[in-house]
Amino acid sequence: MRLSFVLPIVFFASLAALFGVYLYQIGPGGKDIKQIPSVLIDKELPAFKLPPIVGRKDGLNTADLKGKAALVNVFASWCPPCRTEHPGLMLLAKEGFTLYGINYKDKPEDALEFLATLGDPFKRIGADLKGRAAIEWGVYGYPESFIIDRSGRIRYKHIGPIMPRDLEMTIRPLLEKFSK
Repeated sequence: MRLSFVLPIVFFASLAALFGVYLYQIGPGGKDIKQIPSVLIDKELPAFKLPPIVGRKDGLNTADLKGKAALVNVFASWCPPCRTEHPGLMLLAKEGFTLYGINYKDKPEDALEFLATLGDPFKRIGADLKGRAAIEWGVYGYPESFIIDRSGRIRYKHIGPIMPRDLEMTIRPLLEKFSK
């Protein structure tokens, strides 16, 4: 075989293996992207004020998130993982937990259709049309969720969709803990 043919294949295979190590949890010592720390943990909420999404009268702001433990979910209608986690959010709301939403860079009519189709678990939703609030919250992927305690401090950040195991092992226990 000619070196000019084999060299690009070896290079590509090496590059793919390197990316694989960083993207997937591979045995002990592997990296779990859901465990990336947030500088906002145990800090006061960022100051923000968002208008309501179309069809809702109330937006969302910093003051709304104080006084009761809650989950804040950053979502968008164009986000497939947001649809995946939505039944879990509906279940949490049905169980009496307080959920707030930040709708990220969505078309107003699409956000309204998303909630009309899948259900609306949120007490209030703010429309983050420009993405500024998401930046303040340190969001870089969608969906992301935050657990807020009664004093208005961020206690936990969940990156990616909340799956049934996450509900049972982490989200529900933390909401119960900070609700007391």
